[in-house]
Amino acid sequence: MKLFSQNRAIATAIFAAGFIGAAFPSWAQTYPTRSVHLIVAYSAGGTGDFVARVISDRLGQALGHTIVVENRAGASGAIGARSVISADPDGHTLLMGQTGEVSINQHWLKDIGYNPDKDLQPVALAAVVPLALVVPAKAPYATMADYLKALRSGAKGTFASAGVGTPGYFAGELLKLRTKSNINHVPYKGAGPALNDLIGGHVDMYFPGFPAAVPHMKSGTLKVLAVSSVKRASAAPDVPTVAETAGIKNFDFTLWAGIFAPRATSKAVVDRLNTEINKILADPEIKKRLNEAGAEVTPMSVAQFAGFVKSESEKYVEVIKEAGLKPEGSN
Repeated sequence: MKLFSQNRAIATAIFAAGFIGAAFPSWAQTYPTRSVHLIVAYSAGGTGDFVARVISDRLGQALGHTIVVENRAGASGAIGARSVISADPDGHTLLMGQTGEVSINQHWLKDIGYNPDKDLQPVALAAVVPLALVVPAKAPYATMADYLKALRSGAKGTFASAGVGTPGYFAGELLKLRTKSNINHVPYKGAGPALNDLIGGHVDMYFPGFPAAVPHMKSGTLKVLAVSSVKRASAAPDVPTVAETAGIKNFDFTLWAGIFAPRATSKAVVDRLNTEINKILADPEIKKRLNEAGAEVTPMSVAQFAGFVKSESEKYVEVIKEAGLKPEGSN
């Protein structure tokens, strides 16, 4: 009788374990059931679009269904973000979220129509791109130290940005504040026009994403003096950081791209996506393609990525306060 009871208990435990295993992993394993749409909230050709297209084919192979990359630009990334947030939380509509629409806009723009902290579920960080401090080829300084000396001597100048409220804008404003320099902001509608005017000598300095600066650095039309990240870029290890050259603590501005889902998406689906994306990022070929473009590959767990997003959001709140910048709609 005792042996029968023990066998029945063992059988019950095995059945329960099998039921639990079928309830969650099978859900994730049968996902997706159709094509997955990966939304990029900006026009084609930018950092997020590049990263999305590098990983989309491999992710489609891993999931067994096509990944369709869609560009839904407008309203500083808000249009694309809202389209994902309003989609069914079944993992078939994802966002290639970036610094602006996830960590900046809610602190800077009025009525963006969503709350990224509450409405978006972090899934996986794909890549981090440092900004590059670039100056015209004919600029009278060859190093970051030379440029800092000019700034601190009281020389007047201008710095471009791809628009007010972008990471490059905040990087320029914080550099101005920390060096007590006399450089004035000149906003542009995108990185292309800003780079063109910089090359033409109409502005003195700009913080574009590093990949955008590389072709101009190689052609000799621009000089890269420093990068804005905490660590040097693996694509240009000889280029110093702003922080180390200027002695500026916590100077860390990047363009990053990561996958997000609607907040109510199941943990099983989110975990599977995180696992598959991290496998892709570990592939030497994928890593090489991203690194050659100036992107740093930084695989993270779901929890680590959520912490990263939170710290990025908090960072911009502090920069806005420290630099005394006035968000849109403020008095």
